[in-house]
Amino acid sequence: MLNVSRSNVGTRMLHRTLAALAITTMVLTAGPLAAQFPGLTSPPGGDNQKSVMTQYMGFVSVTVTYNSPDVTSPTGEDRTGKIWGELVPYGMSQTGFGNGLPTPWRAGANENTTFEVSHDVEVEGKPLAAGIYGLHMIPGESEWTVVFSHNHRAWGSFFYDPAEDALRVTVKPEAAEFREWLTFDAVDRRLDSTVIALHWEKLRIPFRVSVPDMVDRYVDIMRQELTGSVGFSWQNWNAAAQFLINRDAEGKHNDLALQWIDSAIGAPFIGRENFTTLTTKAQVLRKHGKTEETFAVLDKAIGLPSTTSGEIHQLGRTLLTMGEKERALDVFKKNLERFDGAWPTNVGMARGLSALGRYDEALKHAKVALEQAPDDLNRESLKGMIESLSKGEDVN
Repeated sequence: MLNVSRSNVGTRMLHRTLAALAITTMVLTAGPLAAQFPGLTSPPGGDNQKSVMTQYMGFVSVTVTYNSPDVTSPTGEDRTGKIWGELVPYGMSQTGFGNGLPTPWRAGANENTTFEVSHDVEVEGKPLAAGIYGLHMIPGESEWTVVFSHNHRAWGSFFYDPAEDALRVTVKPEAAEFREWLTFDAVDRRLDSTVIALHWEKLRIPFRVSVPDMVDRYVDIMRQELTGSVGFSWQNWNAAAQFLINRDAEGKHNDLALQWIDSAIGAPFIGRENFTTLTTKAQVLRKHGKTEETFAVLDKAIGLPSTTSGEIHQLGRTLLTMGEKERALDVFKKNLERFDGAWPTNVGMARGLSALGRYDEALKHAKVALEQAPDDLNRESLKGMIESLSKGEDVN
């Protein structure tokens, strides 16, 4: 009986010990260190799922990796109106854990939110080198500070040290539509910049990331690439020149654009003098301010045996959009004569004459074009054109 009694006592003590251990485990896993046990795969603490946002600016990428909490708490409480200034305190906080220093918010949940850029960028106009950073924020009612720390391996912000700051920028919070889960978005996307925004509950925190001298960076890459296999194609030299025409607004690389298009036209073995390369050269010459040379090259392009009536027609329409009405009409006339009035030369004449206010003459050509129209879409377009011209209205 004594042994049985001792056995029962031992069993009760074991159950109590296990229960105490279970309670201790629950407390630990509910705290800031609760996530993955070493070597054991388990869900993220608080079911704050990991998310990754990547946005490209040309060839430059920016990636934010974060754990995403929701407005509804793990116990089912609706925390709308209790996020900012309460769950996420304003200013720096004393957590009583970590290195003992005041801490910012970790801009998410659980582990460190990280911000990675593939190349050197600017954030709100301030330089930030390529690399991975811990992303933290210092909330305020009317102003927030976004912090990029060299330490991106810490657990949240508990071990944040201002001595490790790479950059701080100040931004304004914005009212936004309700969002249940904390999310990072790219809310503005351009070739050389994007706006990254943290969006949660009814607030959005945006900050602009930009790539300085993006055109110069592309030029450096293209220079290198054109010395390799891609340089054995006139199409690539032409495309490089077109890039500078369309993107180099300041004209910093006008001379280089001329070199590249001359290679597309005349480089040994690969150069081609055709409508595409000559019209590209005309565009480059126009950026140089060489008007007469521009139109001399266009005349040459029009006269090439390989040039089609459709290409000449589109050139005429381009000249119209440039405000070169007389020159556009001249191009349309040459197209009409060269292709003996075939489609779409009369359409071009109607547009060219209309641009100069010669509606009666334009109407005659539009009626001829209607008879030549190859499909219903063009026929309907010409009917509308005829109706407008009959009222003395421009059709361009």
